[in-house]
Amino acid sequence: MYCYNFDITLTYGKLFMLSQQLEERSQRLEARVATLEAELVQMKQMLSGFLQKESSWWLKVAGSFENDPTFDEAVRLGQEWRKSAE
Repeated sequence: MYCYNFDITLTYGKLFMLSQQLEERSQRLEARVATLEAELVQMKQMLSGFLQKESSWWLKVAGSFENDPTFDEAVRLGQEWRKSAE
């Protein structure tokens, strides 16, 4: 009977140690996952700047020559040249 009690005590001792080891591993894994999640958020923020849909180039240029006498002269000269080529 004494051996039986010793075996139970030893088994509980092993279970307690295993429980502690599992808890420590769980805490380490949770810390690693938290770190990875934080890094993922940073990466998403960095990529969002690159992946934002840019507007068409012509929308940036449209209207930039408004009230520009040099541009108006270029348009006029282009019209004259096209009319002369007819």
